[in-house]
Amino acid sequence: MLASADRRALDLLDGHLEALWDATDCALTPEPISLAPEEGGELAHWTLDRLRSLPREPKDAFAREIGDLLAEFRSRRSPWNAAALRLLDDTYTFVSTGPRRHEAWAHDVHAVVHRTVTDPRGWVRLDWDRANPARRTMPAYPFAPLDPTILPAHLYPLEAESAVTALAIMAEEWQAEPAPVRFRPDQDTLLADARCLLERYGPGARYWTNATAAASDPAPDFLATGLQNTTSHCFHTREYIAGLDIFEDLGVIAVNEEEVGVFWSFGAY
Repeated sequence: MLASADRRALDLLDGHLEALWDATDCALTPEPISLAPEEGGELAHWTLDRLRSLPREPKDAFAREIGDLLAEFRSRRSPWNAAALRLLDDTYTFVSTGPRRHEAWAHDVHAVVHRTVTDPRGWVRLDWDRANPARRTMPAYPFAPLDPTILPAHLYPLEAESAVTALAIMAEEWQAEPAPVRFRPDQDTLLADARCLLERYGPGARYWTNATAAASDPAPDFLATGLQNTTSHCFHTREYIAGLDIFEDLGVIAVNEEEVGVFWSFGAY
């Protein structure tokens, strides 16, 4: 397990790289953060060396290189990060875990989708909209405003293996998917990544989904259905914001005594 100082150093480096990638602060210096030789371990110093070697111009090329470096840094940081990036980083998904602080876990889900909490372990968050200006008026975007008192009424219990297949099909596109997971030669690898993500929450975790197939059966075969044929109770905003119409979503929520994980796929055009 990482020492707390190493964890803080890696978290600081992650935040610096993400800010460079997002270009959220035009005054942000691309110069690496300073770490003492004993801080952060081998990964931190490997990443800093790579960052120092990147040409700053042209800026668009620098941004691409930063994005690649951030993904590599996060993948090396933990197997969980690597699985999340391999499985879900190429589709419009939201993946985030937060602390469990309430008996009624819907309040913790509310905090996760509003981005008011961070991952308790410092692991990766996948969030296309983290810097989207739409969040100034709708902080939970692309989710509709969620009332935690009624959120559970629109979710259905899900068995663990069905939660795995639900995550696996989030690797598909909602429209015109040329290769559903059930037909892919790397299907076993995708399922293994999905299983790795959920194993984080332990054997006692409970799962919920907004997929209507789970309303009558807690063990639907999402793999056989595929993303395009999965109907769900909608949690996405129906407003046209930031140039996108969001028309479908599929989610899985994982809950244990210490954490809540939110995994959501969106269809948009």
